[in-house]
Amino acid sequence: MRIGEIAALVGVTSRTVRHYHHIGLLPEPLRQANGYRTYSLRDAVLLARIRRLTELGLSLDEVRDVLADDAGRELAEVLGELDADLARQEHEIQQRRRVLAGLLEGPLTPDAPLSPALVELLKAAPATASPAAAKDRELLTLLDATTGGHAVYAALRPLAADHPAMLRLYDRLDELNEAPVDDPRIATLARDLAAAVPDEVMAAIPDGDPAATGIAQALLADYPPAQAEVVRRVMRELTARMNQRPS
Repeated sequence: MRIGEIAALVGVTSRTVRHYHHIGLLPEPLRQANGYRTYSLRDAVLLARIRRLTELGLSLDEVRDVLADDAGRELAEVLGELDADLARQEHEIQQRRRVLAGLLEGPLTPDAPLSPALVELLKAAPATASPAAAKDRELLTLLDATTGGHAVYAALRPLAADHPAMLRLYDRLDELNEAPVDDPRIATLARDLAAAVPDEVMAAIPDGDPAATGIAQALLADYPPAQAEVVRRVMRELTARMNQRPS
């Protein structure tokens, strides 16, 4: 992902990303030969967590930046924007308090803060040391901090509750960690994973080709080759299912 893609995904500006780099809050990724930064899925997860924590009240000395941006503008305009911003913050504080209430009722994990809906989904999921399961948790955390996924969470609960089937799929994906990209298990596993995605989840996914986005490319880059091929095929299968939905 480029800086604009990761910023848009998480809901911040590219300038915010650069500021986090400047103060050392977000490690700066390696640059390609053309000078562009290339961000990974883990970078997006970290950035999303930073954003959520700042929304809960942590300060990054933003006042100094606001004052610098406001220099030379009409006072009435500045005060009007400040009033609108305070109104927005008042609404968001109420939202944060509801999130905190859910956290106090659920398990506190290193990934916190999480929305109450995601906490409920994770409570329903089986405990496992599977690396593939850990990646799924990171993706859900990213979704939770960016677009929200309450409809998806509800649809996933039956799958999460089916512990034996879910764990077996994770085990099969973990077994491909060091496999070559032509491993014969890839095609079967991809079909089984795609078939395990409920129709309710498919209904919550927006139209388009998920494999064509920078986010998808970052996701694929986070997997070893054989596992990435499984995920790529699952994306293609889900895209085909989406294209068959009635308009």
